[in-house]
Amino acid sequence: MSTTYDSNVLSESIDKFSSCRILVVGDVIMDEFLWGRVERISPEAPVPVVQVEEESLVLGGAGNVVNNIISLGGQALLCGVIGNDAMGRELVHMLQKMNSPTHGLVVEDRRPTTIKTRIVAHSQQVVRVDREESEPVTEASIKKIITVIKEQLGSIDAIVISDYGKGVVARSLMDGIRSLGQGSQTILAVDPTVRNLALYKDVTLITPNNYEAQQMSGIHIEDDQSVRQAGVHLLEELGCQMVLITQGDKGMTLFEGNGETTQIPTVARKVFDVSGAGDTVIAAFTLAVASGLTSSEAALLSNLAAGIVVGEVGTAPVAASRLKEILIDTASGRK
Repeated sequence: MSTTYDSNVLSESIDKFSSCRILVVGDVIMDEFLWGRVERISPEAPVPVVQVEEESLVLGGAGNVVNNIISLGGQALLCGVIGNDAMGRELVHMLQKMNSPTHGLVVEDRRPTTIKTRIVAHSQQVVRVDREESEPVTEASIKKIITVIKEQLGSIDAIVISDYGKGVVARSLMDGIRSLGQGSQTILAVDPTVRNLALYKDVTLITPNNYEAQQMSGIHIEDDQSVRQAGVHLLEELGCQMVLITQGDKGMTLFEGNGETTQIPTVARKVFDVSGAGDTVIAAFTLAVASGLTSSEAALLSNLAAGIVVGEVGTAPVAASRLKEILIDTASGRK
């Protein structure tokens, strides 16, 4: 089914985001952007020469989820692992400037802070360079993170697992979180990576994109029927309450354990860059549910937020004021 909504109810829920406190656990990434222009091809190889004009750093991975939560008006605490290096210290500084606590970050001396460098020219990404260590973090680091989660559990509304496959989200971490959360009403939402499917059993929500849903379910997705098969398969395999499959220009489909399926059409006018869209979806959805919206209303709101992000170049959070503007425009039929 498609969802109907009251724009006033959704707008009021955005105002309630300020009372929601979300703990984000996962792979912390620094996104570095080199912005420039191309005027010639290299004489050394058939590649463009980018004249860099500007550089910028933004929080990526689990950090981008935190950035989105705070930009939307919520409160967020980040738990993850960084290196004992300049980029790790810069990441801590950026969180401090956002008034987000940093005691959930664990420093591993032998592990570099993950950096993704994107070179962008004329609003198009030319190449991406990754500097990272994807081996599992130490069990000592996992124990420190679980200790922070245990200390915070009574004062948070939800836990978001941001899994980029960089070594933080391990079986011991997920088992520890599930053990701590037994008997509580705390939402446990996961932005997944394919290879860790078995770790996500019994969570509240999982938000795979179309490719991830296809790989995790083993079902080739080519139409509405195959999307439904994949969504139902993941619900049953994981025993989770909800599966939200994001489908790019086809919008999203929400599958719930009670058998309901909701299709949300896309609202993006132009797609320039999908970087960080998944982070925006899980941040907005989790805040919306924590603020009292139904799951289908939360999916619609997160879809509106994702439509804003993909219309920008680079990793960018969504401001609550901008989300309200898009909500009003959509409700009034303006495009």
